[in-house]
Amino acid sequence: MAFRGKVALVTGAASGMGRIAARRLAMEGVSVALVDLNAEGLEETALARPGMHQYVCDVGDPEAVQETVARVQSELGPIERVTHAAAIMPTAPVMEMPLDRIHTLMRVNYGGTVNIVKATLPAMLERRSGDLILFGSLAGHVLAPHFGPYSATKAAVNALAEILIEENRGSGVRILLVCPPMVNTPLLEQAATTSNPRSMQLGIEQGRMASPVAIIDAIEEALEKGRDILFPNTEAKVLYGLRRFAPRLLWKLVHKAESA
Repeated sequence: MAFRGKVALVTGAASGMGRIAARRLAMEGVSVALVDLNAEGLEETALARPGMHQYVCDVGDPEAVQETVARVQSELGPIERVTHAAAIMPTAPVMEMPLDRIHTLMRVNYGGTVNIVKATLPAMLERRSGDLILFGSLAGHVLAPHFGPYSATKAAVNALAEILIEENRGSGVRILLVCPPMVNTPLLEQAATTSNPRSMQLGIEQGRMASPVAIIDAIEEALEKGRDILFPNTEAKVLYGLRRFAPRLLWKLVHKAESA
């Protein structure tokens, strides 16, 4: 593992990649602050596992984030790694999604990232050490129907993280932006129970869902190698390349898949 500190904070720790990252850190003897709004999920993550400390918090609430981070630092010590995996993913065509849901998506996904960064990064910069892992998404680059509001939030996260990386080069803090493709986690259930996009259905049918364990493995490898932006598998790299160099071709493929 690329982390050799004592205290880590993981958001989205109630399920998915946040849960996997938190459990792996705890297995290495790290004191892990589990942060999520889902108290039941946090209890499940921490069940019979030492070194895990539960903090129920809405990452979209800046005051709650500041209070939670202060509690973690007081109770566990300086936070030496942050893995920010918290996100929501309801889907629908833009004109069919309620306005309040669109704003909630931005408040949680982008606003939550800003809140976590502002609450945790200053102390790392002051110490000139630490890891800040931010989950953007390939969906912030590669666009598809029904994912408009979600993709907009992740495009914002991608941009914020990349600029943070450049603004803080040489600071001693390792900042990593992770841009995974569709990953086999409970987050997909939100999309399935809202509009169930055809592109997601095809990914599941074709067995193209990325393994969450493989994504976490790739994060540790990227940190060890000093990388700062991670497209964690071949599909992610190919789709990102298509978006950059042949966007109309990519849209033709997307529309063809939608009509399949």
